[in-house]
Formats: sequence, C-alpha cells, structure tokens
Amino acid sequence: MKKLQLLWALTVIVSLLSGCAEMNRAPAPSSSPVMDRFLSRGELRVGMSGDMPPLNMTTKEDKIIGLDADLAAMAADAMGVKLNVQKMAFAGLLPALEADSIDMIISNMTMTPDRNLKVAFVGPYFTSGKGLLTKRSTLAEAKKLEDLNSPQFTFVVLKGSTSEAVTRKGAPQAKLLTVNTENEGVQTVIDGKADGMLADFPICAVAAYRHQGFGLVPVAAPITYEPIGIAVPKGDPQLINWLQNFLHSIEKAGYMKDLGEKWFAKPTWIDQLK
Repeated sequence: MKKLQLLWALTVIVSLLSGCAEMNRAPAPSSSPVMDRFLSRGELRVGMSGDMPPLNMTTKEDKIIGLDADLAAMAADAMGVKLNVQKMAFAGLLPALEADSIDMIISNMTMTPDRNLKVAFVGPYFTSGKGLLTKRSTLAEAKKLEDLNSPQFTFVVLKGSTSEAVTRKGAPQAKLLTVNTENEGVQTVIDGKADGMLADFPICAVAAYRHQGFGLVPVAAPITYEPIGIAVPKGDPQLINWLQNFLHSIEKAGYMKDLGEKWFAKPTWIDQLK
C-alpha cells in the first residue's frame, strides 16, 4: 500500500512539474502573423497610390475609387474587418509594406521577380501591358521599344515603376524624367517637357480621353506583359492561401468581369475625378 501511495505521489509531482513547464513555455508562433494582426485590430490597411485610372484614382472629394478600391473593399468585407485605404506615392508602397505600416498593396502593381524577392504576391487579378502617351506622330507609329531608343527623345515615367525599369533597359539612350504621380507625367507631356510618357496602356488611354484637345495619342505598345497582383508581407502562408481562394472565388462567380465592365467599359466615373 505504501509503495502504491508513493508511486501515486510521484505521478502527481511529475504532472504538476510538466504543467508548470507548459505554462512557462513560449507560445508557438502563429502561422498567420499578418492576418492575426489585422483581424485582432478589426481593420485592413491597404496601400494605394490613387492616381492610376481606372484601377485606382482620386475623386474631387479625395476618395479613392476604381477596380483596386472595389477589390480591397470586397476582401475586407469577406474578412469581416473595416477597410482603411492609405494613399501614398507609388514608390513608397513597398517600403511601407516591408515596414508593416500597411497590410497589403492593391495598386496596379506588376508582379516582378525583383519585387517578389522582397514581398509575396497573389494573382494576377488583372493583366495589362505598356503604352505610350504622346503628341508626336513619329512616336505614335513606334512598334517596338527599340524605336524609342534615341537621345533625341525625352520620356517621363512614374518613379519606382516597371515603366521606369523597362525604359532604362530598353531605351538607354533616351533622356528620362521621373515623377511621383501619373498625373504629373501627363502634365509633363502636355507642357511639352517630354515627348511621351511610358505607363500601363489603360492609364494612357484614360489620360488621352480626359485631356481631349491637347493632341494626346495613346499607343498600345507590345512592349511587356504586366501581371498585376496583390502584394503582402513574406511569411504568412495562410494569408496567401486565403487571398488565392478569394480571387478564385470572385473570378468564378463573375465578379471580376463585372468590375472590368464597370471601370473599363463604362467610364461614367470620369466626371468625379479631380
């Protein structure tokens, strides 16, 4: 009997010690650190430049609208959190994401190998290609990037964009100006300070439509293939999986087609812009 009592006492002591060890042990790291943060906060912070129509643009009331804005709102609603769109210069989006100042980027951002080394991408949710906005008939007839590679041409591009990288590599002899917003680039062409602006073709097309009377011509140049995706911090596989399933679901349900028709086929939003 005494042996049994001693054995029982030792078992209780071992159990208590094991329990204390479990209590003192650090909690296991979450498999979804980013998602955990914004779910507990109840707010999804999405970075957007707000000057890339028709994917994202700013109204006269300083509200960001467009396909990107609608997509962000749908994602936040599906997550059950409030959407907080943070407007910033395009070149500042990736640094803000890496600094955890925002939770994701939905801002007409091309998924490039270089960017993918720094952050994770989900998509594409949209595909685009480069275009040229110009007033010069000779440039409007350009068929390939090599046709633009001359020191007699000056081009303007968005700082930190794929347009800048493509132009520097494909037309190194041309003079290059960089601006913080697409609107600045359009104005540079209108003012005659640049022969043309390299940007995603939808941006060029909208700019020519909005500024009729200035002789602007949008040229769909077969320069690059631009897969546009959602950028998120590295190290959160559950968030990536959630976004993959989300994009797949809304694509199959026809919502992406609806957004395309809303923002591309019916430009009734033009008058809302600054």
